[in-house]
Amino acid sequence: MAVELAVVRSLGGPRKLSTAQELEDFEQELVDQYLLAAVGAGIGDSSVSQDRAVIFEFVRFLGRPVWSAQPHDADRFLAHQRRDLGRARLTVQHKAAALSHFFDFLVTRYQGDIHALTGHVVTQPIDEYNRPAKADYGVARIPPSQDEIDELFRAWRDSLVAARKFLPSARDYLAASLWRRAGLRIQETYMLDIRDWRRDLGDFGKLDIRFGKGSRGRGPKTRLVPAINGVAELLDWWLIDVRHQFDDDWANPDAPLLPSERHDPHTGTCKRVCDQALRDGLASATERWLPRWAGTLTPHVLRHFCASSLYSQGMDLKAVQEILGHEWLSTTTRYIHVHADHVERAWAAANERVAARLAVEEE
Repeated sequence: MAVELAVVRSLGGPRKLSTAQELEDFEQELVDQYLLAAVGAGIGDSSVSQDRAVIFEFVRFLGRPVWSAQPHDADRFLAHQRRDLGRARLTVQHKAAALSHFFDFLVTRYQGDIHALTGHVVTQPIDEYNRPAKADYGVARIPPSQDEIDELFRAWRDSLVAARKFLPSARDYLAASLWRRAGLRIQETYMLDIRDWRRDLGDFGKLDIRFGKGSRGRGPKTRLVPAINGVAELLDWWLIDVRHQFDDDWANPDAPLLPSERHDPHTGTCKRVCDQALRDGLASATERWLPRWAGTLTPHVLRHFCASSLYSQGMDLKAVQEILGHEWLSTTTRYIHVHADHVERAWAAANERVAARLAVEEE
């Protein structure tokens, strides 16, 4: 649904604000200008709506004009979010970021107008002291070991032939395998269409990820993921042996790669599977075949496993970053969880290379 913004009036007029209504209207104008700038920057409607909700939540908490906010007001607001409302750390971090960006906008564009009309000098209330640390700080998603993952997927695969509902079981197995082997996000997985499997690209074929996670709500970020690590064989099995059993739309390139069992009443073809169905499939398989990880093995943990597995096999960090679709290499490094003796083995390997080089030089 498109975000509707109020008509924005001029902020530069020679007027003083004297009534409560004028102050309220001016505050609304500032917010509308900020949201209009966000739309101009290409921010998606949902992100604009979320930012607007955060700003007005802060205004209600503040109880006075937003331009009068000080760092101690942000302290109270963030503490209220954590202690009183029990918000998740990631939620609090996102709200702090939204407020920080809004006040940067006020300081940069309208500091002079606000001071002339209200007598206040706008300050940034989100500073280095109350800015929430990264939400995943201290909460590493350590994935299962290679042996544990092999144990789970071996038992899951062997169970498919006797599954009471073969088709959804095979679909859930495929989805989890894509998380395990290619590091796809869950939305990237269920939004795949048949056309997105490009067997003709490269030595292994590639998945065309058209709904990757973009930054700051700027829409999907696309990438091509090589079908390495056994992905090509899995997709060939799926499209040759399984997918056509859901519906006769298997030849339609726009049909979902991972369909639901339910049919669309208007088209008569299968709907696209939802994310919760895929989550439930992984949870059920984990509870049955790897119970010690029940309730903790999620699609995102399998994404961490993929990064760690590829890195341990010798793939460099830059390549892992491209496969996962991260904008920053520092994000990828937080996904890598290596064995306890990784540093020692790397040190020994480095010494062996140095010794080999010295031996050649001496000859």
